Amino acid sequence: MILKAIAVYLAIINVTAFAVCGADKSAAKRGAWRVPEKTLFLLAIIGGSLGLWLGMKVFRHKTKHWYFVVGVPLIFIIQVAACIFIYLKTNGNV
Repeated sequence: MILKAIAVYLAIINVTAFAVCGADKSAAKRGAWRVPEKTLFLLAIIGGSLGLWLGMKVFRHKTKHWYFVVGVPLIFIIQVAACIFIYLKTNGNV
């Protein structure tokens, strides 16, 4: 039950991060109001790192900012490593 809830949350937050990245790229092209960079990083930190990373690739957005090019994949790697560690710890393998 809890794993299903976590999976649903991660799906929602990653789709949201992807969509926000696309919307921000569209706004940038139009010269409209932009999503703050803090918000994009917050979406990544709360679980949307994969969605944001894919959005960066698909929409070619924030790819000239080193802190996004390095930071978002790094957040994703840390999150995956934490999940693996927690999984192994809870199954008595660590």
